[in-house]
Amino acid sequence: MPLQPNYLTPYAIIFIFFISSVDCRSTACNKLDQDSLWSSFNMPSSPLNWSSDDCCQWEGITCDMSGRVARVSLPSKGLKGYIFSSSSLRNLTHLTHLNLSHNSLTGSLDQTGFFLSLSHLEILDLSYNFLSGELPFSLSSVNIRMLDLSSNHFHGAIPSSFFQQAWNLTSFNVSNNTFAGSIPSSICTRSYPLIRLLDFSFNKFNGSISGGIGECSKLEVLRAGYNNLSGILPDDIYSASALEEIVLPHNSIYGSISERVVNLTNLRILDLYSNELSGALPTSIGKLSKLQFMLLHFNNLEGYLPPSLMNCTSIVELNLVRNHLEGNISTLNFSKLGQLTKLDLGINYFTGILPLSLYSCKSLKAIRLSKNDLEGQIQPEIRSLKLLSFLSLSYTRLTNVTRAIQILMGCKRLRALLLSSSFHLAENFPADYGMVDFDGFQNLQFLDLANCELMGQIPIWLSKLKKLEVLELGYNRITGSIPSWLGNLPKLFYLGLYFNQLSGEFPKEICRLPSLVSDQSTDQVDDYLELPIYESRNTIFVQYTLSYFPRGIEIQNNTITGSLPIEIGELQLLQILSISGNNFSGNIPEEISNLKNLEELDLSMNHFSGTIPQSLAALTFLKSFNASYNDFEGQIPIGTQLQSFSASAFEGNPKLCGAPLPNHCLPINDNDADKNSQYMESEKKIDWFHISVALGFITGFLGVFGPLYNQAWRYAYFNFLDNLWNRLYSLYC
Repeated sequence: MPLQPNYLTPYAIIFIFFISSVDCRSTACNKLDQDSLWSSFNMPSSPLNWSSDDCCQWEGITCDMSGRVARVSLPSKGLKGYIFSSSSLRNLTHLTHLNLSHNSLTGSLDQTGFFLSLSHLEILDLSYNFLSGELPFSLSSVNIRMLDLSSNHFHGAIPSSFFQQAWNLTSFNVSNNTFAGSIPSSICTRSYPLIRLLDFSFNKFNGSISGGIGECSKLEVLRAGYNNLSGILPDDIYSASALEEIVLPHNSIYGSISERVVNLTNLRILDLYSNELSGALPTSIGKLSKLQFMLLHFNNLEGYLPPSLMNCTSIVELNLVRNHLEGNISTLNFSKLGQLTKLDLGINYFTGILPLSLYSCKSLKAIRLSKNDLEGQIQPEIRSLKLLSFLSLSYTRLTNVTRAIQILMGCKRLRALLLSSSFHLAENFPADYGMVDFDGFQNLQFLDLANCELMGQIPIWLSKLKKLEVLELGYNRITGSIPSWLGNLPKLFYLGLYFNQLSGEFPKEICRLPSLVSDQSTDQVDDYLELPIYESRNTIFVQYTLSYFPRGIEIQNNTITGSLPIEIGELQLLQILSISGNNFSGNIPEEISNLKNLEELDLSMNHFSGTIPQSLAALTFLKSFNASYNDFEGQIPIGTQLQSFSASAFEGNPKLCGAPLPNHCLPINDNDADKNSQYMESEKKIDWFHISVALGFITGFLGVFGPLYNQAWRYAYFNFLDNLWNRLYSLYC
């Protein structure tokens, strides 16, 4: 059957024309609103292209049926200036939605009467600008539902009257400003039953969290982290049964977590890390069946992990690092936690063996059990964790390091392996036998086997780790020479071989490490690790990501001989060079001045001779320098940064003179030259005898008492002890 052509009756055409005419007229932009918009936003640098005669057709503008501007949505448009300083914006009296987020707006809201005129406003988003000043006395709009002032420069206290008319407020975000004073207690009265989100994070609020939170019956998200809050958690917070997030990290909140927390059956995130919480975890915490993130690290929690915790089957991340928790961890059954991706129980007092039930958590990507009293061996079942990329078992009591490495090579996605201070039976370093043809560790970026009393030589299988960025092998008994092939590892930017028994010369191939030569020689550091790396410094834990890990070569306290190669100057990205306590000799190469990023340089306790290069003045980032106990001579370069270091950085060099040393450089005549040379040679011999005593203090009586008879020896001796002690307690976990 042939298709019939579509056609409209004359009446239909007239009707459509009438509707179109009415619609056109009803949406025509109000002249006052158009002028107000033009005056407010059409700045010389404005990127907006508002060319139409009808402002309702302009980008980001929506009008109501009467042609009045109802919505202005101009996020991320490059807007700049003081748009709130004029009265123009206040003329948009029908405005319900205003979004000017992610621009560069400046000025204040408290002096403009901005809120007073916009009584119909429902949504206001001014986040990510440069607005400043204090908040006005109150919000005049009873219709306001969402207010986002985050990431600006607002300051002062939030007036308790600010919310007095905000009957319909559901979301209030003032995070990342510099607000101070207390969090307003009036925000959660029965007048505001609709509030769902409160975010006060990253400000300077102080005092305790006032009671009344429990009266916000629909509150789902409470965030106030990174402030100066103190006191205990208000008891009525456990009555806010709709709560899904409690996020209050980095404050000084103390006391315990009440057993009443199990009333919060909708809770998904409990984030209270880095506070001063104490007491035991609630015994019935397993009733929180929806809990996904439990972040309570860096507190003072104590007692045992409640067995009911294993009933939190939705948990994704469990972090209890650095508390005072105890108990036999191997008695816990982790097998129910099928969603668990990150487990961090490090730096506690747990005992037992590595729990086999962990290997049933197939989603696990990161495990840290370091600094606990755990023992045993790594079992082959760990290879069933196909997603595992981070494993830290440092400061435990493991055995059979070779088998452990062989097993862990089967974890194909492993990127960080930290086993420092975990093996204490003087085992051999896992040798090449059975590993030369391996294909494991192909994604490994961080390998830490420091302080494991490992013996033998550095094995060649390490040369296959093409993604390795950090290699920590300090405090072992490794012998032989430093392999030249280390210089071929394309990603390596930190090499720690300190306090071993290495000998031979420093290979110049190390000076060609691509990641230390040039930013362009290799890709940027792949920074992401599932968990941060902690370094303990005098009871303070410093947190590292790979991109902030120092670029360095630390080979101090070995028996390396020969000269420092001139190729050292190629390592332009090097930040730390520590070669003290070796048998280096010869002059310091002038090329060392090419290390423009060098922050720490330790040449002490070697046999370097000649003058200290004047070119060291070019190392403007140098924060730490030590050239003591060598055979340098002549004047310390004048007018350089070297004068800012103490005299102890230069002592033990009898031929060295000038500031900061107390002995001035005086000219000597030729007749006295031979006599002075003989005297200096005698002094040098005596000095090196005492240095050798200081270095060998652990071998007998003279190592302890000999240096105490001479001030210079005492300094070298105790400085050596301090460095050894600090280094031992600054290993990673």
